[in-house]
Amino acid sequence: MKFLLVSAIRWYQLTTPNRIRRCCRFEPTCSHYTIIALEKYGVVAGLRKGINRLLRCRAPNGGVDIP
Repeated sequence: MKFLLVSAIRWYQLTTPNRIRRCCRFEPTCSHYTIIALEKYGVVAGLRKGINRLLRCRAPNGGVDIP
């Protein structure tokens, strides 16, 4: 399951235009953050952390946030 999720995120990273990916407010990007969280915490906790990160992705939030 983790392999499928990471593969889907990597596909998103490769196919999404730069103008969309470069507007991320966080470092690392939300997609990279989710991959790190999946590797570190497993599918359930990693996916939860990734979704929570996406929900925070609006002004005034931003900055460095490492899982």
